[in-house]
Formats: sequence, structure tokens, C-alpha cells
Amino acid sequence: MKMLFKREKYLKKIRPFYDAEDIIKVITGIRRCGKSSLMQTVAEELLDRGVHPDNIIYLDLDSRKYRKIKNADQLETLIESKIKNDACNYLFIDEVQNVTGFEEVVNAFRTDGGFSIFITGSNSYLLSGELITKLTGRYLEFELFTLSYDEYLQFKQFYQKTVNPNPAVEFNRYILDGGFPRAVAIDDDRAKQAYVTGIIQEIFEKDIRRRVKIKDTAAFDAVRDYLINNFGATTSIKSLTEALVKNGIKITRATVSKYVQALMDAKILYECNRFDMKSKKSLAGAKKYYLADLSLYFSRNTGNRINYGPVLENIVYLYARSLDYAISVGRIGKLECDFIFRSPAGDYSYMQVAYTILLSRETEEREYRPLEEIRDNYTKYVGTTDYVLQKRNGIRHINLIDHMATCQVF
Repeated sequence: MKMLFKREKYLKKIRPFYDAEDIIKVITGIRRCGKSSLMQTVAEELLDRGVHPDNIIYLDLDSRKYRKIKNADQLETLIESKIKNDACNYLFIDEVQNVTGFEEVVNAFRTDGGFSIFITGSNSYLLSGELITKLTGRYLEFELFTLSYDEYLQFKQFYQKTVNPNPAVEFNRYILDGGFPRAVAIDDDRAKQAYVTGIIQEIFEKDIRRRVKIKDTAAFDAVRDYLINNFGATTSIKSLTEALVKNGIKITRATVSKYVQALMDAKILYECNRFDMKSKKSLAGAKKYYLADLSLYFSRNTGNRINYGPVLENIVYLYARSLDYAISVGRIGKLECDFIFRSPAGDYSYMQVAYTILLSRETEEREYRPLEEIRDNYTKYVGTTDYVLQKRNGIRHINLIDHMATCQVF
């Protein structure tokens, strides 16, 4: 059996529910981020804990032997054929969206008891209205992201890949490679790019085109490419529509909104809302969009020039999300705070992100001023790649590379 890299930050979230028969464990995330491997790791941990193999039912509905399982009755019959005894069974269903009406089957086994159920599948299906309607209050979502920087380093060490001793060089490699596990395992750069390009095509064909009625593929591609190429920029549906129309794309604001939602449902993009810190209200209109993985950008662009502003923001955003932080962009008068974090425990913190603040006084002022305007006692950070760290008005200046490499919280 192939040794699997254990993604501990996610496993520790799921472990308390391994034996929960009343809650369906739903693992979501962009395609190829490692959902199947995570579920296999859970099954391995159960075996190591002493669960008998007969009581682990693992169904990969993408595999050839199960390709004819297409409806609810066939799925139910298949599961029943795998039951060996009356002990608690652990039911794992991978790519469950391949079965029409799977929700009723999964919920029926949950209702009858004797099963701890884990499922993964395409996000555009798993997060659809049907699942929410039929299983409300009966499932927990565990969102999986591509490898964060700490995981990236651990992954390379686990599979005996060379890690550059210079942290800055290795961090740049991470930026260009991204965090799709299979891509990190590929040594050839062209092959990495081809792999990620294939993921984008697969998502479009399987998760978007089959679910969303796209009449004008060129218009959809224009929306997708604009948002991928302008990740981290403040964008509104109105401004995006106007930019596309100006470039000769005939498209309505409603259609743009539908396409953006489809990209978010497929987990290609994440939406980050803006929050006015004086009125304590969310701001309508403009938002920031971050990529599920930076390789989605670099695989589509021939140059390797790194624009560290949005790149660092994107990495920090995903890293914080992997730690279950709620995130928004803050506005303080005319100033903007890159991130407001709320931890799972309900504590807040604030962060400004920049490549460096050491080259000019103007840059230093730009990064510190918004944080100095915030009148509360929550922790405030300036996160950079600098190794010479400053102290100013109680604001913590941290090196992002070291901070994330050692999986520290904000």
C-alpha cells in the first residue's frame, strides 16, 4: 500500500467525529487538492486503531468497477452487499455526486444507525441546494485546501524531494509550483504546468459546464481569465462587466454574477468581503477574489515574474483559511487593512502584508498607519519577508516565511 502524507491540520479536525453516526462528514475542496487521500488516511487510522477491515466500506465511484452505479437504488444495493456483520460500519464514498439522488441513500443509512459516514465529491454538487435541503443539521463540512507552505515543506520531506536550505528561495519555489499535491511531486516544470492546466479544464468540463448553462463559452473564459489574472484586486461585478464590455465582450451584469458564482462553487476562487471598521458593517459592491492555488495563475502565464503584493496576500489568505479563520478586508476611513482575522475561538487580529517595509519610509508608513488607526487591543501584525524586524507602537512585525513554515497562528 502506498504511504500517504498525513495532513494533520485537517485530520485533527475530523478525528472527534470518527465514530459519530449522527453526523455525515463531508470533505470539500477544489479538485485534486487531496480529498481522496485524506479520506484514505482516515480509513488507515481506523484500521490502526483496531477497526476490523470488514467494517470499513470504501467505495470510489470514479473507479472502473463502480462506473455503472448511477442511481440511488444501485448505490443502496452496493452498500448493502458490502455489509459483513452488525458491528458499526465506517462508510466512505468518494465522488458521491456520480450517483443521482445520493442524498437520500446517505441520509437513510445515517438515520438507521450503525454507520459512520464520510463522503467527498465535486463541490458544485456537494454544496448544491439538494444537499443543504435534505441534510441540514446532519452533516459537517471539512474544507480542504491545497498544501499550505508548512504542508508543502513537510510534503517534500515526506516524499524525499529536495528542499532548498535558503528559505527565501524555497518560498519562491512554492509560489511558482503551487500546492496541488500531485504537482509538487512532479519534477519537470513543463509537466507541472500541463498538470495544472488539465485541472482547470477538468473543473470546467465536470463541475461547471454540466451544471451551469453557459451559452457563450468565450464570455465565460473572459470572466475566468480576468479574475485569475487580477486576483487580490478590489473588484465589483459592475466594474468587471464594464471592463469586459469595453473589450468587446457582450455580457450582462447578471451573467457575470452567475459565472463568478460558478467559479466560487467549483472552488477556483474565494471571495473576501470588505468590512467598514467604523460602522461595523460589511461593504456592498467591491470585493477581493483570491485563487484556490497560485499555480492557477502561473500555469497560464509564460513569465515567472512575481508580483509579491497580491501573491503574498493570496498565500496568507489560504493559510489562514486552512486554520479555520474567518477573513475580511478592513476599511478605516480612507485607509485599508489587508486582513481582519477571526479565529475559531472568536479572537480577532489584524494584518498588513507587504514584501518589505525596509526600503523606504513611505512604505513603512503605508503599512503601519491603518493598524495604528484601529482603536482596540487585539493583536496587530505587519507581515513581510524581511529578516530584520521592527517594533512600533505594539504592532508585531513578523517574517511570513518563518511564521507559516512553523504553522503559527495569527
